[in-house]
Amino acid sequence: MPALCLNFKIHEPYRFRRYTVFDMGQNSIYEDDDHNCDAILRAARQCYLPANDVLLRCLRQYDGFAVSFSISGVALDMFEQYAPEVIESFQALAETGRAEFTAETYTHSLAFLYSREEFDRQVKEQCARVKALFGKKPVSFKNTDCIYNNDLATALQQMGFKTVLAEGADHVLGWRSANYVYQPSTAPKMALIMRNISLSRDIGVGFGDRSWDQWPLTADKFASWCHAQADNADVISILHDYHIFGLRHRPETGIFDFLAALPAAILADKRFQFVTPSMATKKYKPVGQVDVPQFMSWDEQGSDLTAWLGSDMQKDAIHALYALAPRVSATGDKTLLRDYERLQTADHFHNMSTKWFTSDGPEDRPNPFGNPYDAYITFMNVLADFELRLQSIEENMSQKTVSRRTTSGRKKKTSGTEKATV
Repeated sequence: MPALCLNFKIHEPYRFRRYTVFDMGQNSIYEDDDHNCDAILRAARQCYLPANDVLLRCLRQYDGFAVSFSISGVALDMFEQYAPEVIESFQALAETGRAEFTAETYTHSLAFLYSREEFDRQVKEQCARVKALFGKKPVSFKNTDCIYNNDLATALQQMGFKTVLAEGADHVLGWRSANYVYQPSTAPKMALIMRNISLSRDIGVGFGDRSWDQWPLTADKFASWCHAQADNADVISILHDYHIFGLRHRPETGIFDFLAALPAAILADKRFQFVTPSMATKKYKPVGQVDVPQFMSWDEQGSDLTAWLGSDMQKDAIHALYALAPRVSATGDKTLLRDYERLQTADHFHNMSTKWFTSDGPEDRPNPFGNPYDAYITFMNVLADFELRLQSIEENMSQKTVSRRTTSGRKKKTSGTEKATV
């Protein structure tokens, strides 16, 4: 019996304000609170609340329906700060028992590429947050924008995860289909579920493209494409940004009507059902191993990492950032660690991408700086101020250490003198 596995990325970054060299050393307020508040309230009103309302009705109406989400910790922080009703709407989905919340890095970061210690800490933090809010510790993992390779699978198996989601890239699969559960070549105890790129893009990109020869896309039409693959599929995995509902595709396009009609259209074929990643892992056995020595992602142009690391600016910024990781960790300062986490959000590096400079990019996730050069300059100014704060804390720690040693030495000397007198 084939199944459809829906997983949606839920992520909202803390956006920087215009931070200049004149701010460095004067104030350490990096983020634009007004912009962040406006963005979250708009996303809540146009996307999260109406989409969650549709899904909740579907979950209550169709026993065979299920859905999963990958929510970054910073998104949860922002919902809690600006729109707590969004968290409540996700909790209502969780209470149905058929909405799974997968793990990822807390700040939707590229930490695995540069710092295993930072990666482990962020994943554990995000898992704890998800369990506290939604009642279950995640057993499935989807890295930032499906960034994946063999080493990641090995690390996830060591951390106890059962399932990992990744891109069904042609250069990795070759002649094989993404519509099956596989096994990572370096993690035999894990299941690998790969995105059906074509069907995912049909919803994410094609739905609003009037020049597409299949426009308009209806739930029945999409379901027929899924049904046509039934004889050669176990799990058809649809992964995309949740922003496609209401933000990337506006309500007037009929996107919510599409979402509401999708369960009935898919379940009209009695062979089909919906599953979450953990349900798929329990239900289907891997049909083979997949070897992914090089990193890949769901980036639509190349399935690689160039959207975040394709220019010298991006590489310079991220190398400078992660060079500070051991020093930040050694301080144990909670405020510094929190700010350091937020600096790692992948969006900061994506904003520096010259790859996207000639295109408008997604309307729902615009570059707040307008161009990659301003994004780079702002980030490096922020990082310079952050390092000044780090140095100040390190100096204070060093002075306290010297003071303790001096005090300890005096006590020992006094104690020795007293013994000699006696």
